[in-house]
Amino acid sequence: MTRIHSFPPVIDERSRVLILGTAPSVKSLEQGQFYGNPQNYMWRIVYRLFASSDPDPSYKARLAFLKENRLALWDVIESCEREGSLDVNIRDVIPQNLPKLIADYPGLRCFAFNGSKSFDTFRKFYGDYESFRHLALLKLPSSSPIPTKHMRTLEDRVEAWSAIVPYTEN
Repeated sequence: MTRIHSFPPVIDERSRVLILGTAPSVKSLEQGQFYGNPQNYMWRIVYRLFASSDPDPSYKARLAFLKENRLALWDVIESCEREGSLDVNIRDVIPQNLPKLIADYPGLRCFAFNGSKSFDTFRKFYGDYESFRHLALLKLPSSSPIPTKHMRTLEDRVEAWSAIVPYTEN
């Protein structure tokens, strides 16, 4: 099995919502970018929520857009073993140091978990951790384009993810 590592967080002192995935996909690792698979809905979700437009083609511009809108990105998993990109194949997890991150960025108000595996992994390692009591913990549908019973389209996901918007406001 291949051991993969997450990217450094995309965050600054303005960040209020930390979007947490599980671990980068094969395509993201190849691109060296969060949500590097163009089929993934994440960038389209964020742009629909905050700009009503399509994502900028430039990754650097997309990261700047996140920060301007008080959003941050990271993964719950620092490293793991996984063949392919499916979360179901994740093994031997080492979690991120989320307590240190929230100490370094006290303005964070909300963790937005991108799918069940991200949320479940967080709960496994940090479920009762006192440091997170001041944060809203939102388990949101995955930005994966794979349809589920309740999430069939991009519009379904945008509606569900709109729950993060109030946490980005002053």
